[in-house]
Amino acid sequence: MPLETAVIAAQPAGFATPLLAIGVGRGPLPASLAALDRDGGGALDRLFTAGDFSGKKDETALVYPPGAAARVLLVGLGKVDEISRAGIRRAASTAAKRARTIGVERAAFHLAPEALGSVAPADAGQAIAEGLAQGAWQFSEMKRAPDDKEKKPALERVDVLAPADTEAVGAGHRVGAAVGAGQSLARGIQVLPGNVCTPSFVAHAAEELAGRHGFGVTVLDKAAIGREQMGALLAVAQGSAEEPRFIVLEYKGAEGAPVVLIGKGVTFDTGGISIKPAQNMEDMKYDMSGAAAVLGTFEMLGRLKPPVHVVGLIPSTENMPSGTAVKPGDVVTSLSGKTIEVINTDAEGRLILCDALTYAQRFEPACVLDIATLTGAIVVALGHMASGVMGTDDQLIEDLRTAGERAGERVWPLPLWDEYRELMKSDIADVKNAGGRPAGSISAGWFLREFVDGFPWAHLDIAGTAYTDREDAARVKGPTGVGVRLFSEFVLSRQGSGTR
Repeated sequence: MPLETAVIAAQPAGFATPLLAIGVGRGPLPASLAALDRDGGGALDRLFTAGDFSGKKDETALVYPPGAAARVLLVGLGKVDEISRAGIRRAASTAAKRARTIGVERAAFHLAPEALGSVAPADAGQAIAEGLAQGAWQFSEMKRAPDDKEKKPALERVDVLAPADTEAVGAGHRVGAAVGAGQSLARGIQVLPGNVCTPSFVAHAAEELAGRHGFGVTVLDKAAIGREQMGALLAVAQGSAEEPRFIVLEYKGAEGAPVVLIGKGVTFDTGGISIKPAQNMEDMKYDMSGAAAVLGTFEMLGRLKPPVHVVGLIPSTENMPSGTAVKPGDVVTSLSGKTIEVINTDAEGRLILCDALTYAQRFEPACVLDIATLTGAIVVALGHMASGVMGTDDQLIEDLRTAGERAGERVWPLPLWDEYRELMKSDIADVKNAGGRPAGSISAGWFLREFVDGFPWAHLDIAGTAYTDREDAARVKGPTGVGVRLFSEFVLSRQGSGTR
């Protein structure tokens, strides 16, 4: 059941709720909370005075004071002059996660005005809604139901208390709630195992999404993909018993050239004949995280209905070893007509993306963005703090970098200098699909660039950010839904008027 959130013009003092979470900056008890503290018998002020809580980043304190709220959770944001959208988002996520683990069905969140810093009220409302959705997310559908004694209620609703600037906070909240719902949808698909989330499952999810929001949708099965002559996608798929799908979504909230979003949809990647090591191979269910990001962005579009034109393309397949699998040394012909020497069958993502890039030309796009868990090399380069970005248009890359900063999903540019193209030259085909270990992420980007024709293009490598094995106050292990917030910021920034 998705989390319900709403902005209400209510003061925290006297608000009845099982859990009242309050975001505060570092320092003494904020003056705006004096009435709440009086109702609670001075419990909050004693916390600050005793030095048990100071409001530093990620610090929390749970108290049970008398008054309308059964529990009060203080969440620290750190120094007031350093508070940002990201910090507010993180505090809201921490609050929602704590509410979920406590086991309350509903809660409230209030950002103390002193903790707003230089963040505009609308931006704070958006960040709060995104953070609440992030922290409330969990996946337990495949676990046996706990005994009644152990079962905790699910967090169903959080009220955002905004006694001041209610309208502005509410406007931002509307955007953030839609983005948060999209990120939750993406995470819910990412986390599924490969025996559930197959190419046909991804296609069905796209059709359900389109039906719910009234999008255009086309799904090409294996025969239709063959008729389109997408030879690179078919080459990756030929080793699997699961048939591939090529999915086209279209949201037309405005006329004009669309933004095209392409998401890699490899639902499980063994590496094919160039098989991966067994250790951690189970994480290769996340190789469709780019596809999940596109689907999550379309969930946002369906909820907000902004005046923009967006097309989503998802090539989806498994990459499996078998007697029919593509082999190292094979040469395949892509949709563009270019031939590709397959050096490494584990460099399969770029093969399915290249056919999607060629397919995108028919939409005469304003720009094309592809997103993929493409290379382990990007993790070596950037770790898990940022995604790599490269492309053909400097302004487009800068726009993505700006969107990433607002979204809290940072990207960092890598060069596509002409000299790197030498890595992709083949002796017997137009291009080869792997250039060796040096500059592994850049050579993958150069391969994709070979299939870009007539439109500005940028490529996002999210191999280091799509999922995490770390748990902290604000997040759980597993899928992150990365790309949804970034794409949402990018797409919404391109509308002439409306939601922003």
